[in-house]
Amino acid sequence: MLRAAWRALNSIRTQWATQALGLPGGGGARPPSDHGGLPAPRGLVLRAARGYAVRKPVRPSQEDDPPLSTTLLKDYQNVPGIEKTDDVVKRLLSLEMANQKEKLKIRQEQLMNKVVANPEDTSSLEARIVALTVKIRNYEEHMQKHRKDKAHKRYLLMSIDQRKKMLKNLRKTNYNVFEKTCKELGIEYTFPPLYYRKAHRRWVTKKALCIRVFQEAQKLKKQKRALKAAAAAARKQGQTNPESPSSVGPEAIKENQ
Repeated sequence: MLRAAWRALNSIRTQWATQALGLPGGGGARPPSDHGGLPAPRGLVLRAARGYAVRKPVRPSQEDDPPLSTTLLKDYQNVPGIEKTDDVVKRLLSLEMANQKEKLKIRQEQLMNKVVANPEDTSSLEARIVALTVKIRNYEEHMQKHRKDKAHKRYLLMSIDQRKKMLKNLRKTNYNVFEKTCKELGIEYTFPPLYYRKAHRRWVTKKALCIRVFQEAQKLKKQKRALKAAAAAARKQGQTNPESPSSVGPEAIKENQ
């Protein structure tokens, strides 16, 4: 019951807001209050005006989309005598009454005929880019109607990233096909940055520690090389001077005494 009352109150508020904005159906009168004849809050009109200004219309379908009411389904295009049937029957057998899967399939076939040399080849890079483009346009139309759908927004961003990687590979391998694909599909390719990583405190501290450890390791290696060089020089000096106090015999010591 409370929910129904809240909905009725919201509908009354929207009617008052449209009257205050001077939209059709009202003469710009000030809305009455919700609490015992008190004046309505000023923020109500501002919120309604902002919502009316921010509201965006649903984007129309792409130019590549086939006409829904005149294009028959693929199963009924080659039926003999289909052209002589009634308009109502044609409309029932057209894309207008088809499900979303069939519409996407026909869109993909039309784009494949434009972009890909062999439409039956679905494993090439340009064919996969066409399939992703059809999927991205479908997600965009869905997001225009349902803006708070987080799952489809995630799928949309993932598909866009995947298409960017495919376009990058296609640009490296076959530039002419890349240009044709971007032109036919209406894609504006932007070069990705060479390297980008958001620097936060933990990453900066870790990087400073890694640099310090690397410098200490270089110092230890330098000290080891110096010690090895000193030991090699001492060994070499001992080989050049073989006579030492330890090598003198006992007879020579007695003579000196």
